[in-house]
Amino acid sequence: MKSISLTNPASIWILLVVIAFFGACDESLDVVPKDQVNDNTLWETTENADLFLNNIYAAVPSYAGSGDPLENFSDNAINGIAGRYSASVYGNSSYTPSNGPSQWGYYNEIRKCNLFIEKVTESTLPDDWKGLRLAEVRFLRAYFYSLLALHHGGVPIITDVLDRYEQGDEIFRARNTFDETIDFITSECATIEPGLPLTAVTGRATRGAALTLKAWCELFQASPLYNTANDNAKWQKAADSYKDVMELGVYGLFSDYRTLFFEENNSNNEVIFDRVHLGGTSMANMRASNYAPTFVNGTARAFAGSNPTQELVDDYVMANGLPIDDPLSGFDPQQPYVGREQRFYDDIIYDGAEWLDDEIIMRQGVGSKNQTDLSDNNEATNTGYYWKKAIDPKYANLNNLENGANYIIFRYADVLLGYAEAQNEANGPDGSVYDAINQVRERVGLPAVESGLTQAQMRAVIHRERRVELASEDKRWYDIIRWKTAEDLLNGHMHAVSIVRENGQWVYKYVNAGGGAKVFHPEKNYVYPIPQSARDANSKLTQNPNYD
Repeated sequence: MKSISLTNPASIWILLVVIAFFGACDESLDVVPKDQVNDNTLWETTENADLFLNNIYAAVPSYAGSGDPLENFSDNAINGIAGRYSASVYGNSSYTPSNGPSQWGYYNEIRKCNLFIEKVTESTLPDDWKGLRLAEVRFLRAYFYSLLALHHGGVPIITDVLDRYEQGDEIFRARNTFDETIDFITSECATIEPGLPLTAVTGRATRGAALTLKAWCELFQASPLYNTANDNAKWQKAADSYKDVMELGVYGLFSDYRTLFFEENNSNNEVIFDRVHLGGTSMANMRASNYAPTFVNGTARAFAGSNPTQELVDDYVMANGLPIDDPLSGFDPQQPYVGREQRFYDDIIYDGAEWLDDEIIMRQGVGSKNQTDLSDNNEATNTGYYWKKAIDPKYANLNNLENGANYIIFRYADVLLGYAEAQNEANGPDGSVYDAINQVRERVGLPAVESGLTQAQMRAVIHRERRVELASEDKRWYDIIRWKTAEDLLNGHMHAVSIVRENGQWVYKYVNAGGGAKVFHPEKNYVYPIPQSARDANSKLTQNPNYD
């Protein structure tokens, strides 16, 4: 058999072969019949075992073109297509344990990780290969556990291969606490980090990926949602871990913010961990097809899968670095797109912006198919904006399958901002905080943050900077959850711009976005429910508060 590599498109995604090895597990954590895996062949060569591991890598999630990305679950965006889950179920908080959002399916991948660890450890495969691959799969298991914990809270920590036929009801485990789950993840990352390479084949785990996952989980753990006593030591731990990534000396900020997400810049020096996409296959990056302007020159070129909100647009500062509500900023509410910071023009398609040699018009009453859809009746933007960020115009057509740009999960700007936040909370705005955040701002032509800020003032700067720098990267939901601000930001309507003609001039009015109503119940919605199907199978699983 030829060797299997994440750089070999012909072999990575041949999932039918792997499905023959492994059937699907249900949410009870049950096991597949033993005859689906032939131990005599699967674990006797590195090539076969790598095929199994590549299937686990393939389960790492990507929102690069998802019809309803996690960004839509935050205050940064809404879905422009009526009836999508983010609006019709999650957005109005009408979900229950039976139909709620869930990450529970990642126990299927965790079981695969446990099986790989057990079988490879017992195998006679080469020791150097075993050491590297075991570290990789332990990273993947920790990553899947992070998805479970950050969405559901504490979950059962399972590190052995469960077999109902041999163990019976012993396979059913109670939930660990949130802190126990996070501590497991961070301990795993600390243990495996020395055994991972500084650089690796695209999409594979590295030392930087393990340290960044560790820091990210510690930042979440230190944040107000779980750190109710504001234990300074937790913030310091996260800051130290982010500093460890910075001191590896292998990452930096890619020179061009606009194109760092493009296929030709896959694996650039800013990328720490990403999910591979393959152009020309069903595993292509579909961002351009789903998020770019819907109509170009009167022809449908994209779906309205995600529309930026006015709330997000208002957080892009002016080119002079001042927020638009600062009297000295120079912001003109009747020319709101003039003089803004460069990331605004790189991220957002607004009324009058050019796309594919066409002026995209969202104003009312001029016959444009892109006229802002405040009634949520069609697939034009519901907010008056479309995404431009990470969208390569050459792929902007319906169902285009040619884009091979990878989905970036962790990048160095995220590390700098995470460090700035944790260090500011632990020690106040010292010089290292200014340095970290100013590196991010300098890349996009913004002036340095003014000196002499208080801790609270710097916190506001960092929160705004995270929102803008990481917009459309599916980080905002995690931030407003861990900061415990979702109850303020996700209750009420998201807003749109309605541009209407009054007394001979165009007037910009901020109105409720079509389909933009949101409801958030703070007594329960900071975590997802435990799926009812999982609890039906496992009576030891307690439900999260107020979902029963």
